[in-house]
Amino acid sequence: MPHELHFVAQSRIDAPAEEVFRWHAQPDALERLSPPWEPVEILQRASGIRDGDRGALRVRMGPFKIRWFFVHRDYIEGRQFRDVQISGPFRRWEHTHKVDPQGPRACLLTDRICYALPLGMVGNFLAGWFVQRKLARLFKYRHRVTADAFRPSSNSKTASSW
Repeated sequence: MPHELHFVAQSRIDAPAEEVFRWHAQPDALERLSPPWEPVEILQRASGIRDGDRGALRVRMGPFKIRWFFVHRDYIEGRQFRDVQISGPFRRWEHTHKVDPQGPRACLLTDRICYALPLGMVGNFLAGWFVQRKLARLFKYRHRVTADAFRPSSNSKTASSW
């Protein structure tokens, strides 16, 4: 697709891939992973992360609140799922969540986003740098929250509290 942008965040998490995947599949995962400076209102909670599960959010873009409708696709048990925008703030948005084992007690968490901004090249020129910076900050937070959830001293939900 012309004018498509890409963002990738990867982190090693000291926990088995299956546990990290289950943690992301919990109904309150989005709330746990949303930083305080990026409030997200859930309008319709997806019933899960499997193919065809749909949801709706309200996100803030500057002074505006925008509805964001999505569907989950490409589910692979214990390894990956993808959020695909049906309608919302982007011309295109596909976010693949992937968890790859790195031995029995660790994994590589990868968030890969392919997106296109409204207005094509003009949108990229005016806002591309800003969106990339926001994504970098957001996923730094999300990966830290995920890693912290599996530290022994963590108060967050771990596999033993399910």
